[in-house]
Amino acid sequence: MEIPRQTEMVELVPNGKHLEGLLPVGMPTTDTQRAEDPQHCAEGKGFLQKSSNSETHFTDFEGKTSFGMSVFNLSNAIMGSGILGLAYAMANTGIILFLFLLTAVALLSSYSIHLLLKSSGIVGIRAYEQLGYRAFGTPGKLAAALAITLQNIGAMSSYLYIIKSELPLVIQTFLNLENPSPVWYMNGNYLVILVSVTIILPLALMRQLGYLGYSSGFSLSCMVFFLIAVIYKKFQVPCPLHILVNATGNSSHMVMLEEKAQLHDEPEAAAFCAPDYFTLNSQTAYTIPIMAFAFVCHPEVLPIYTELKDPSKRKMQHISNLSIAVMYVMYFLAALFGYLTFYDRVESELLHTYNKVDAFDVLILCVRVAVLIAVTLTVPIVLFPVRRAIQQMLFQNQEFSWLRHVLIATGLLTCINLLVIFAPNILGIFGIIGATSAPCLIFIFPAIFYFRIVPTEKEPARSTPKILALCFAVVGFLLMTMSLSFIITDWASGTNPHGGNH
Repeated sequence: MEIPRQTEMVELVPNGKHLEGLLPVGMPTTDTQRAEDPQHCAEGKGFLQKSSNSETHFTDFEGKTSFGMSVFNLSNAIMGSGILGLAYAMANTGIILFLFLLTAVALLSSYSIHLLLKSSGIVGIRAYEQLGYRAFGTPGKLAAALAITLQNIGAMSSYLYIIKSELPLVIQTFLNLENPSPVWYMNGNYLVILVSVTIILPLALMRQLGYLGYSSGFSLSCMVFFLIAVIYKKFQVPCPLHILVNATGNSSHMVMLEEKAQLHDEPEAAAFCAPDYFTLNSQTAYTIPIMAFAFVCHPEVLPIYTELKDPSKRKMQHISNLSIAVMYVMYFLAALFGYLTFYDRVESELLHTYNKVDAFDVLILCVRVAVLIAVTLTVPIVLFPVRRAIQQMLFQNQEFSWLRHVLIATGLLTCINLLVIFAPNILGIFGIIGATSAPCLIFIFPAIFYFRIVPTEKEPARSTPKILALCFAVVGFLLMTMSLSFIITDWASGTNPHGGNH
């Protein structure tokens, strides 16, 4: 197999775009005849270039997505259902260790995006899979496409699983029912199909990510509301607190809890309500992969870069850094105040802990609705790279087709709905997938693509940037090995891990 040479370079143009890979297959450039990177694929009109003249374009339109909308889109891609489990992660690491891990992962994610942007700027490619092709030929492209597909299908499945489990509870609370009703509109299976068809599918059929900036902004607003509610509840829920099963959810239950809390001896109460700053226990092993995957957004970086108005690597890096910083603050505050509300009693899904205090709490009901809206609006953002990966693997030389565009989106949503409905252990299944695909997308692929694509004339193999990139890949491999060993060991022992990934 012939590997595309990384030494074939042309001059960068001022806006960060590049002549190489911008012309249709078989058209000569000013230096040499190109015969690789067939980028005017079916998804090409939405993400990649389509140029039939001498002008340099990555797309058939000039990027129109503003800086702010790009930040919304990328932040929404970063934000996952894992934010609901970060308080549990803090309970099993301690505040200081949690802060150290979160900071380390945020910085490593920013560095990883830097490697992607630098590689894409050198070869003039803004598709993750095509970077794999330039680095390792067809196997590289297929490996990247497969990792993106598995990771994002796992993420979408977790979002739809939240809809399936939480939406019936919201409807039950709205109807003030103490026990679930057998009617169809309280059946999670019917509800997840209804949401997929009426909300997710129409948004997923849009051709450009830029149009989803408004829904991304609204989705982030919902999660900000979730964060505010968590902070507010910290000062409303008494401590210590005996968590009792709340079957009726009436307000008198809260009074019972407060009375029981007052019966505690003060020394015992002080011990229970004291935070841990550094903790290692049997569950700490599971929190590390959760933290590592908290900033997965790399498949979406290059499509957002493509649609950016007046694009440049520096501008896109600023967008990435700002998005990561925003989510870093939200993650830490949600984890901190969730943990300081329940301490060691916090559950792997934070909202369930509040539910045991008072299932009919109006504020928590609103928070549930906000979270449902947020995860629903995130699914179309995550679906875009999966569809492009399928296009790259199966239809790379074909022009855009609305029929194929619609069929792929519909097929993906259908398969994911079937998995969520008929596979009760779907989150455990995708725990394995997340433990393998996420380290590849965040750590391993950006590093080895950078090492292969950047020519040795520009950066020798023993240069500091390339040595750092290889070390980065090794870190990703070790993390993947550690995550898989934890999950397999846990399955062998017959217990289930708590928490989840992005």
